[in-house]
Amino acid sequence: MPANIKDEKIHQEYAAAHDQRLNTATQPDAVSVVVNPLQKRTHAEIISDVTDFCTPDLAEHTETFIKGALVARNPDLYASIPELSADDVAALDYERDHKWAGTKTLYYSMVICALGAATQGWDQTGSNGANLSFPQEFGIHAEYGQAGGERDEWIVGLINSAPYLSAAIIGCWLSDPLNHAFGRRGEIFLTSLCLIATPIASAFTKNWETLFAVRLVMGLGLGAKAATVPIYAAELSPARIRGALTMGWQLWVCFGIFLGFAANCVVKDVGQIAWRLQLASAFIPALPLAFGIFFAPESPRWLMKKGRNAEAFAAFNRLRLHPVIAARDLYYSHVLYEEERAQARGASYLSRLADCFRIPRIRRANLAASTVMLAQQMCGINSAVCVARVRRHQFPLRDPGGIHHRHVWASGAPATFPFMAIFLLATGLAFIIDDPQTRTALAAAFIYIFTMFYSVGEGPVAFMYSAEVFPTIQREQGMAWAVCVNNFFASVLGMTFPSMVRAFGITGSFGFYAALNVVALIWIFLWIPETKGLTLEEIDDVFSIPTSTFIKYETTVWLPYFFKKYVLRQNVANIVPLLDKAYIED
Repeated sequence: MPANIKDEKIHQEYAAAHDQRLNTATQPDAVSVVVNPLQKRTHAEIISDVTDFCTPDLAEHTETFIKGALVARNPDLYASIPELSADDVAALDYERDHKWAGTKTLYYSMVICALGAATQGWDQTGSNGANLSFPQEFGIHAEYGQAGGERDEWIVGLINSAPYLSAAIIGCWLSDPLNHAFGRRGEIFLTSLCLIATPIASAFTKNWETLFAVRLVMGLGLGAKAATVPIYAAELSPARIRGALTMGWQLWVCFGIFLGFAANCVVKDVGQIAWRLQLASAFIPALPLAFGIFFAPESPRWLMKKGRNAEAFAAFNRLRLHPVIAARDLYYSHVLYEEERAQARGASYLSRLADCFRIPRIRRANLAASTVMLAQQMCGINSAVCVARVRRHQFPLRDPGGIHHRHVWASGAPATFPFMAIFLLATGLAFIIDDPQTRTALAAAFIYIFTMFYSVGEGPVAFMYSAEVFPTIQREQGMAWAVCVNNFFASVLGMTFPSMVRAFGITGSFGFYAALNVVALIWIFLWIPETKGLTLEEIDDVFSIPTSTFIKYETTVWLPYFFKKYVLRQNVANIVPLLDKAYIED
C-alpha cells in the first residue's frame, strides 16, 4: 500500500473514532470544542499547504515541516506516520514519556521570567518597611485620633498605591505598543531599565509629592512588564507543562516579596536613611533581568505574527528537543493563527481591544481572566501584607525602636512560607487579644497559614490563566485588561484599607475580606472553565461554550457528582466532561 494511501486510511480511522466519541455525548447537538483544523485536510492538501508555508524562507526545511504537520494532525498516532524516521519517532516518544524534559534554553528563559516576577514582588514591598520611617520625615505621620490623622492615612495609602494605580491606568496599556515595536524581549528590557531607575530615584526624594510621582513612573514599568512576562513564558512553554511553568510567576513574585522584606530587615537599623535604602533596594533583581534577557530567545509566536517564520523556527529549535517537534509547534500555531485572523474584525489596537468585549468567545475568556484577577485582590492578600503598617497605628506602643522592627519581621510572613495555609478571619480575630506579644505572634502565624492557601491556589493561577486564555491576535490587549483589573483593585485596596480599619476595626476589615473569599469562590465556580493540556491556540475554542451552558453543567452535573462521590461517598458513574458535550455557537 503506498505511503500516502496508508496515511489517509489511518487518518480516516482516527476521524471515525473521534466522531464516535462525540456521538456518545448526552446532548443531541454535542460537538468537540477543540477542533483541530488539520484533521479536515487530506495528505495531499497538507503537503501543498506546508510547501507554500515554507516558500521561500523555510524551503530547506520543507520535509521537516511536512512531518511536523502530519504529527500535529494526528498527535496520538505519530508512530504510524510513514514519513517519520526512527529518530523522529524516538524523539516524540521521549517527549511523551518525559513530561519535564526540555532544553537548557527553555529553562534559562523561565529563570529570566522568574527574575521579572521577583522584580515585581520586590518593587511592591519596598515601601512596606519604608512606611515605618518616611511618613515622619515628610510630616504625614499623624496617629489615629490626632488632628490630620485621616488625611495622612490617605496620603500614605496613596503613596503605597501609586505603582498599582499608574500600572492599571497607563502601564499595562503600554505593553501592546511596546511589544509591537520592540518584541517581547525588547519590552522586558525597557521596563527593566525603568525598574532600575525609579527605585533609586525614590531614595533621593525630598517630599511626599515627589515620592508619589516617582512611584507613579515605577508603575508604568510594573504594569507593562506584568502584562508581558507571563505571556512570554506561556508562548515559550510546551503545552504539557505550560501551566506549571507560567504558574511560577506568582511563586517568584512571592519570592521577590520575601527578598524585599529581607532587605527591609537588613537595613532597618541604619538610621534616618533606612527607608531610602529599603526603597532603592528594589533595583537589584531588575539589573540581572535587563542583562539576562539578551540571551533568551524571542517568542516564536510573536515572530510568527510578524511573518518572520525562519526566525520563529530557529527560536523553537532552541526551545524544543527535536526539529520535528519545533516544526510541529510552529506550523500548528500558524494554522490556528490564520484561522483567528480570518475571524478577526480588524487589526487596529482599538478594534482588537473591542474584540475582547464584543466577540462572544473572547468576551468569555475576558470574563474568566478578569474574575481570577479580581479574586486575587478580593482575597485580601495585599491587606495582609499591609498589616504591619496598620498594626502600628491601630495598637500604638511606646517602644518605637522595638515593636516597629518586630512588625517588619512579622510582616514578611506572606513570602517566608508560601506553601503554608491559614484562616484570614483568624488573623482579624487575633487582634482582639490585649497582650501585644501574643497578638503579634498569632496574627503573624495566621498570616503564614493564609498565605499557603493563597500561594498554591489563587496566587499563581491568576496571571498564568490570564496569559493563556486569549487568542494570539488579542493576547496583548486581553492581558493588558486583566492586569488593569488586578492593579486597579490593588490600588483601591491599598488606599482604602487604613480608612476601612478606622471605620470597622482591623477585625471587621479582615472579616470583610474573609466574606469576599466566599464570593470569589462562587464566581470562579460559575465562570472559569479548565484549560489544562491545550495549546494556546486551542484554548480559544474552550470559550465557545456559552456561559449559561457552562453554569448549567457546573450546577446540575458536576456539583451533584462531586457531592455524591466525595461527600456522601457513593459509588457513582463518572460524568462526561463538558468539553466532550458542549454547545458551540453557530
